[in-house]
This record gives sequence, structure tokens and C-alpha cells, in this order.
Amino acid sequence: MSRGALGDLEHQVLLAALRLKAEAYSVSVVLEIEERTRRSPAQSAVFIALRRLEEKGLLRSRLERREPEARRARRYFQVTPAGMEKLREMRESLLGLWQGIAVELDGTS
Repeated sequence: MSRGALGDLEHQVLLAALRLKAEAYSVSVVLEIEERTRRSPAQSAVFIALRRLEEKGLLRSRLERREPEARRARRYFQVTPAGMEKLREMRESLLGLWQGIAVELDGTS
């Protein structure tokens, strides 16, 4: 895997953050991934992936306390322009790999 490549979980986290827009924080990302993939990633793994994606410049975050009675602020994440470009690159790469093999997967000739 090249240095700029994303692992499966990072890819899923980035897509979930894009889908959630302003509501992307660790718990909402876990729930989105569970709903879309029917897999349950560990919240700690998602949090680590969120921070790693932020370090790579693919996400940015902000602390926000949305309710006055909230004890702690949540860290919300947003996909950066670099993150959008990475998602475009990955989509093109995967579509290229999928091209021409749907027939084999569907079992039709």
C-alpha cells in the first residue's frame, strides 16, 4: 500500500464523514458505518482513524458544545478539499478494478 493510500476503515470513515456533513463525530461515524456496511467497527478504531485522517489533512475538526447543559464539547469532523480529492482518486481506482467483472459476480454470461 502506498504512503498516500487509505486502509478500508479510513476509507469508510472518510465516506461516513462526507455523508454526515456537520454531524460527523466519532459515535455518529460508527453508527453510519454500521448502518451502511452492517459491520460494527470499534469506536476507538474509528476515533484513531478520524485523528489519522486529520493528520493527513483529509479531515479538519472543531470542538463544539451544542447544548448548554452538555458536560463536554464534541469534536466534529469535516472533509477537506484534499479529502474530497482523495475520495475521487479512490473512486476512480476502484471503478477501474470493478470494470468488466460484474458478469462474473452476478453469475450471468
